[in-house]
Amino acid sequence: MKLVHIACAGALLLAGSAAAQEGGKTITNTAIAKTTISLGTATPGGGFPLYGNSFAEVMNAADPALSIEPRNTKGSNENIPLLEAGQLDIALVAGEPSYEAFMGIGRPATKLKILTAMYSSPGMFVVRADSPYKTIRDLVGQPVAFGAKGSGLPILSRYMLDGIGLKQDEDFKSIYLDRAGDGPAMVQDGRAAALWGAGIGWPGFKAMAESPGGARFIAPDAGEIARIRAKHTYLKPLTVPAGSYPNQSAPISSVGSWSYILVRESLPDEVAYRLAKTLHGIEGEFCKKLSQACETTAANTVAAAPNVELIHPGVQKYFREIGVVK
Repeated sequence: MKLVHIACAGALLLAGSAAAQEGGKTITNTAIAKTTISLGTATPGGGFPLYGNSFAEVMNAADPALSIEPRNTKGSNENIPLLEAGQLDIALVAGEPSYEAFMGIGRPATKLKILTAMYSSPGMFVVRADSPYKTIRDLVGQPVAFGAKGSGLPILSRYMLDGIGLKQDEDFKSIYLDRAGDGPAMVQDGRAAALWGAGIGWPGFKAMAESPGGARFIAPDAGEIARIRAKHTYLKPLTVPAGSYPNQSAPISSVGSWSYILVRESLPDEVAYRLAKTLHGIEGEFCKKLSQACETTAANTVAAAPNVELIHPGVQKYFREIGVVK
């Protein structure tokens, strides 16, 4: 299955004088040969579709030779095998599934590469403002929505809970969602005591914080963060700044990782180079469109990658040109 489709056979990202069909009319003046790239996101209502759709909009607007087409999937755990099978060109993958795939944890090490780091994902729970639960241990034995099936969120929570001696599917009545967007309603109507999520501007947290009754966040305390990091060193201390969500007056400290846009191993160097050049040329515009995208920078990609060699060679070439990689 060929996923990067070139409008002119044998040509890649080239403009030329050609006839094209548009709206039923034949255009005979200069036309641009488009490269169509499939982008895997996740289930509707979560942070990945929000980011992926915004990414496609700004990229397509910035480079008329690109046509990035987002596609809803089951999330990180489906996106990785789809990329490996060549059924997607690029896809959004959370930090924990990426780490396990890169390191060969529970599976052979992947040959997928990083296009960019997306944003950091500090993990935490959200409850109704009138909830009696104040700490993570208060939630033991309660029904908790840990995110969509196949997404990276349940993997992050599993590592975090393991760090403080809790088992996700034994110490909690774990709920795994068919759609990420279903979580807030379950907490609001009492079917779940809490919703697990991650990041700044995450739609589930936003929906809870904007609900009529309001919301409150629960994250690991300082001692728990130290225990988590001692056991799972790749998890990083991260902070949700004050004001990231309505009525959140203080910063929230937690742990988490970086999500990535990964690309299939066979994506041509020149395509990866062009994607990187286009993306990092519009960092400011992307940030204005979506707050999470303010962290999508070349510098953050180099800092977040477990190893610079995991960044696609075409992207590395561009990074060398701008001086963020030697």
